Amino acid sequence: MAASTWKGFLSFGLVSIPIRLSPAARTERISFNQLHNVCHTRIKMPLFCPTCNRMVERNEIEKGYEYEKDQYLLFTEAEIEEAEPDSARTMEIIEFVKVEEIDPLYFDASYYAAPEKEGAKAYHLLLDAMMETGYAAIAKVTMHSRENIVIIRARKEGLTLHTMFYQNEVRPAVDYGSTDKENVKEQEKALAMRLIDSLATQFKPEKFHDAYQENLQKLIDAKAHGQKLTIVPHVSKAPAIDLMEALKKSLAEKPAQTQEQAPLRVVPKRAESPRKARKTG
Repeated sequence: MAASTWKGFLSFGLVSIPIRLSPAARTERISFNQLHNVCHTRIKMPLFCPTCNRMVERNEIEKGYEYEKDQYLLFTEAEIEEAEPDSARTMEIIEFVKVEEIDPLYFDASYYAAPEKEGAKAYHLLLDAMMETGYAAIAKVTMHSRENIVIIRARKEGLTLHTMFYQNEVRPAVDYGSTDKENVKEQEKALAMRLIDSLATQFKPEKFHDAYQENLQKLIDAKAHGQKLTIVPHVSKAPAIDLMEALKKSLAEKPAQTQEQAPLRVVPKRAESPRKARKTG
């Protein structure tokens, strides 16, 4: 069972359901350590006090808020816990909205919300009711030193919770270019719609892969076995000057390879066989 990120109660009206949250997804990426280029020792970031000129232990650390340069207000864990609102222990549903009304721009992290044993019946009652009505719930919960507005969605497997960005955290849109649509010809739009239709399919997330991470892993594996790699040159593309011509060619030619079929840019060199090596030696 995955470690719980938060435990408490999910409430709507007078119904309280004990639940636990666990991360629904996490970024997988290869990370590199920083090494000293003289001895190849990993560089560490120690807990060091420049005033006492010595290393400090974890139990010597306290929390402080810098209100002026080098001036701090000190806080104990108990004092910080006192500042926690009710949403630190109870996730109260404020309202229900249609999922399609929520702009995905607001979605942040995702969690699975699972019921504790004693709350299973009420949990499935809420789940079934949300599935039938097509509504998502908006609630508040405090975790990771922050009160979050969250969206709770009903899926056949159970409830999924998504933390939201607040309105002030969503950056204003950059200039999307001219809003003058008179420059777009009907023929161009018709061809663009045909091209979209030719590439339309069902969403299957399992067919997408991180080619960069896969290539890094191949690079690591090859280096670990003393092999060399050949880099395939990147394909350079230029903006389409004649839109009509580009659209017609796109429709005439076979659609470009999907991400699932895209060729890797890192290709291992074939190592010489031992027999061939002896002959040339």
